[in-house]
Amino acid sequence: MDKKIKIGILGATSYTGAELVRMLAFHPYVSIDYVSSQSYDGQKLSAVFPGLMGINDDVLISPQDAQKRDADCVFSCLPHAASAGLLLPLIDGGIRVIDLSADFRLKDPEVYKKWYCDAKYTEHPAPRLIEKAVFGLTEHYRQQIAGAQIIANPGCYVTCILLPLLPLYKSGAQIEWVIADSKSGVSGAGRGLKQNTHFPEANENFSAYAVGHRHRHTPEMEQELSFAAGKPVTMTFSPHLLPINRGILSTIYIKTSLTAAECTDIVKKSYAGEPFIRIREPADLPTTAAVAKTNYCDMAFTGGEDGGHPVIAISALDNLMKGASSQALQNMNVMFNLPETTGLLL
Repeated sequence: MDKKIKIGILGATSYTGAELVRMLAFHPYVSIDYVSSQSYDGQKLSAVFPGLMGINDDVLISPQDAQKRDADCVFSCLPHAASAGLLLPLIDGGIRVIDLSADFRLKDPEVYKKWYCDAKYTEHPAPRLIEKAVFGLTEHYRQQIAGAQIIANPGCYVTCILLPLLPLYKSGAQIEWVIADSKSGVSGAGRGLKQNTHFPEANENFSAYAVGHRHRHTPEMEQELSFAAGKPVTMTFSPHLLPINRGILSTIYIKTSLTAAECTDIVKKSYAGEPFIRIREPADLPTTAAVAKTNYCDMAFTGGEDGGHPVIAISALDNLMKGASSQALQNMNVMFNLPETTGLLL
C-alpha cells in the first residue's frame, strides 16, 4: 500500500481506546492522525496511560475538534448515545467509522430506546443511519463489512456467545432453548468508578448482575440469533463479574436434538480457515488465560450424549480484544482490503 490509512480514535483514554492505540501504532498500513478525549483534552495520551510512552505521545484533542479533522477511518470508543451523535458529522462527510458502542447494533430504534435511552438521551441520536450500519461480527458479515461505511462492533459478551451459536442456528438445527452463563473480567465495566468494580468490592469476590433478561446485550444476541434462525429466538443470559482484569468465559447450555460431536462438526465446517477461531476438544476446554491479549475466540462442545441433557458449549475470549478493540481492527482490515490478520498476530 503506497499511502497509509489515516486513523482517528475518539475516546482514546478508555480501555478499548488504549488497546486500539497500542495495536495501531505497530500496524504497517495505518498512521494515527489524532487521538481524542473529552475528559483529558490538552493532555498527552502517554500521561494518561504511561505504558504508551514512546508509542503514542500525541496531545489529546476534544471530540469537537476531531470533527474538523480529516481521516480515512475513525474508531469510536465513546459511551452509548454520545457516540452516534459525535460520529454523525463524520459519517455525513463520507468518513468510514467503526463504532464500539451499542448505537448502531440494534436494528429497531424502539428496542434501542428501551435499553439505552434515559433522561439525557430520550431518542436514538441518528435513527436514519441504523439500516446503513453493518453488524461487525467479522466471521459472519465479512462480505457486508468490506463495503460498509458504518460498522457496529458487537458487544463483548455478544461475540463470545454468538460465535459458537450462530453456525448451529444457521444450519437449521432444532434448538429448543439456550441458557448462557457468562463471566467477565472487571475491565468490561470500563474505566469509570463504580462501587461494584472498586477493588475492595471486586477482589476475592464473585457476583452475578443484571440477571433475568435485564442485561443490555440480551436484545443484541436475540436479534442476531433470530436473523440466523429466520424466526424469533429468545434466550436466557446470566452475566457474572470475575475478580480478574480481562477475559470472558461463557458456559452455554443448548437444548437440541444434536449431540456435542455433531455441534462440533457443524462449527468446524462453518469456521474452516478462520484465523481467529480455535475449536478445542472436550478434554481441553477453553480458558481465559489462553486467549488473553489476543484476537482468538476458543470454543468447545461437550455433554448431551444421552439426548436427555443439553449440549454444553464453552467459549472464551479477551473482552478488550476479540470482544472489542482487536475485532474492530479486524473489521478495519476487511474494510480496506488488507490481509485480515495484519496487526493482530502479535
